[in-house]
Amino acid sequence: MNKDVFQGKWKEMRGQIKEWWGKLTDDDLDRVEGKIDQLVGLLQQKYGYSREYAQEEINRRLEAAKFA
Repeated sequence: MNKDVFQGKWKEMRGQIKEWWGKLTDDDLDRVEGKIDQLVGLLQQKYGYSREYAQEEINRRLEAAKFA
């Protein structure tokens, strides 16, 4: 998903993202502000994902949820 589309759909996706990754708090999501790079970094930090895996996981889940 391209960065502009991700940012535009951020409010729609926020609840779903919190369900997928329960360790993410509302404060975490506020800091992300719809920036996919920020979400990738947060998943690396909270879940120990590699950068590539975090990006793939985001894309896979967004496609499955029909956001992408």
